[in-house]
Amino acid sequence: MDRRRIKALGRKCLMLIAVWLVASCKEDPKPQIEPTEELAVIQPEEVYEFGFNLNDFIVKRDTVRSGDTFGVIMERNKLGYPKIYQIAEQAKSDFDIRSLQIGKPYTLLCSKDTLQEPKCFIYQPNKEEYVVINFQDSIHTYKSRKPITYVEKELSGVINNSISQTLEEKGISPRLAYKLADEIYAWTIDFRRLQKGDRFKVIYTDKYIDDSIYGGINEIKAAYFEHKSEPFYAFEFKTDTVKGIVDYFNEDAKNLRRAFLKAPVKFSRISSRYNLRRRIALYGNRIRPHKGTDFAAPVGTPIMATANGTVVKSSYTRGNGNYVKVKHNSVYSTQYLHMSKRKVKVGDFVKQGDVIGLVGMTGNTSGPHVCYRFWKNGSQVDPFKQKLPEAKPISDSLKTRFLDAIAPVKLQLDNISFAEETLLENPLEENLISQVQ
Repeated sequence: MDRRRIKALGRKCLMLIAVWLVASCKEDPKPQIEPTEELAVIQPEEVYEFGFNLNDFIVKRDTVRSGDTFGVIMERNKLGYPKIYQIAEQAKSDFDIRSLQIGKPYTLLCSKDTLQEPKCFIYQPNKEEYVVINFQDSIHTYKSRKPITYVEKELSGVINNSISQTLEEKGISPRLAYKLADEIYAWTIDFRRLQKGDRFKVIYTDKYIDDSIYGGINEIKAAYFEHKSEPFYAFEFKTDTVKGIVDYFNEDAKNLRRAFLKAPVKFSRISSRYNLRRRIALYGNRIRPHKGTDFAAPVGTPIMATANGTVVKSSYTRGNGNYVKVKHNSVYSTQYLHMSKRKVKVGDFVKQGDVIGLVGMTGNTSGPHVCYRFWKNGSQVDPFKQKLPEAKPISDSLKTRFLDAIAPVKLQLDNISFAEETLLENPLEENLISQVQ
């Protein structure tokens, strides 16, 4: 075979191989592998309350109902009596389970299964405190508090009608009006006779529980009130760190309050004044001297000590009912009658504004009120006709420290405009001043 024929045959073989390869590719294409996307596993967000991860339990919330006891609540939630008795016996040294009050909230943490057996009981006597009875394994009981955050805020306003209405229009608690009127300016400004155009500025702190539950106004740090074009400054200052006495002073360190509050109860009315010739229907309309001032208020209303002093009597008599007597100094004493409950005992030191009892109807009384009696040099007198002393002035040793402390606060107060309320957009994050765990 000559060389030309061999070359031609080779070319034909190469062509056949190429055709076969093309055909093979068409008949058996390479499979395309689709890329797989990995899906993220979403974990449930952890929710903590009372120190527990609530995702670990079935959470049941309720309030104490009439007739409820710890045992009744546990039985209602399918816990056996022997276990209930064991829990109650071990818990009683740390918490009196008989003290559950109607209307107070509680939380049950139950097992995450079909049985939903209670594992933990949490009782809240108030917004801040709670009691935990944990019986998941061993039984232990303890008391704790929710974290409290204090947020400083600034406020200003101009009076058109009343300060209460001005604050209401701004969405501010009326408690602020009370603190200004009855705790700070009670003896310098008559808030019932405010004039249109009077204006004010306040630096105060709000309280938040768990960073979300509003707990009310905590304290007023400083205030400025312009009444009849006359300025009145007020600065908070602690004068006794041992007894925790806090007063309000003006820019010259003069105490703004008197030694006594005007009334022992808030938001009350005088139902009967001091009157030595009062006729009483209960005694056949005969003249019976009334040597006290009656402040009508609902049963359970807190009764406050009107001045600093020491409790010298805390007792019960047929006429007075439950009563407390406080000696303030060698000249003045006060007495508070017809209480439903006494909150202090003999020897206790009480500060002005401390709760010493609750309004009731014990003793000789025809309605709920507190009879407020006022002694001066051993004789009962009408407190509204006395020239009451000013509160204790700031000591010379503290005056320099006071003036140094209020200087930046006064500057802050002076820089607040009388426009709309001045608040940071996110006060919980940007104006946080302290936190108590």
